[in-house]
Parts: sequence; C-alpha cells; structure tokens
Amino acid sequence: MAQEIERKFLVSGEFKSLATSHSRIVQGYISSARGRTVRVRIRDDKGYLTIKGASNASGTSRYEWEKELPLAEAEELMKLCEPGIIDKTRYLVRSGKHVFEVDEFYGENEGLVVAEVELESEEESFVKPDFIGLAGRCRCCRVLGLCR
Repeated sequence: MAQEIERKFLVSGEFKSLATSHSRIVQGYISSARGRTVRVRIRDDKGYLTIKGASNASGTSRYEWEKELPLAEAEELMKLCEPGIIDKTRYLVRSGKHVFEVDEFYGENEGLVVAEVELESEEESFVKPDFIGLAGRCRCCRVLGLCR
C-alpha cells in the first residue's frame, strides 16, 4: 500500500522566481466522502485518477493510489465530478533536498496559495523556504473544502 506523508502550508511570500517548472491543473472529485476520496486530475496533457484513504490522527499520512489515464478518459470522468472543480497552477520549488509543490488557485479560490512537501516519514526534517507561512493540514484544506 502506498502511503502519502506530507506537510501543507499557506504561502506568504514570493516563490515564482524560485520555481524550476510549472504546470496547469484542473481537478474534480467523483467522491469526497470523509475518509476516502476519488479525484480526477488533468495536468497539462495527461489525466490521472487518484484514490485517497483517511488521514492518520496527526493528519500527515494516508493511503494514496494513482493511475495515469489518457486525456480523453480524464475529460469524460470530469463530467461525473461533484460541483466545485479546482483550477490551479502548480510550481515546483526546491528547498534543500526536497521539492515543494506550490499551488496558486483560480476561480472560486482566487488568491489562495498553498505549498506542500512530501516526506519519507512523519519525523523527517526539511528546510522550510522563506515563502512559507502558516502550517497545518486543515488550515488550508478547510478553505478549499478538502478536509476529507
């Protein structure tokens, strides 16, 4: 079973000049039941189907399974999604030995900028870049309605 271990932060500083790449992402949720989600994502010209389980007590780790899909299939699955499609640009920013994924949101979430870093273990340390603001899984997820 693949385990996702991550930390999320609100972004409060300039980060775009530090990005090594960026891509446009549109995503929706086929199911957003508490404790399990099924997400469809289109990233540039590729599609993905992702299933995530419930988070552990600390909110930093959960089961995750992802499968790449042909773009046409992902576009068809997007039609099954619940209301509230998410549109964002993801920037990749290196900090120490980690890469932070910084998401700048559009549409209903315009102005929200969130960063996350994936870790090998919950105890793993990382270099926090200067653009990082408040920490916490639910602070930024609640804004998006993503505490599932």
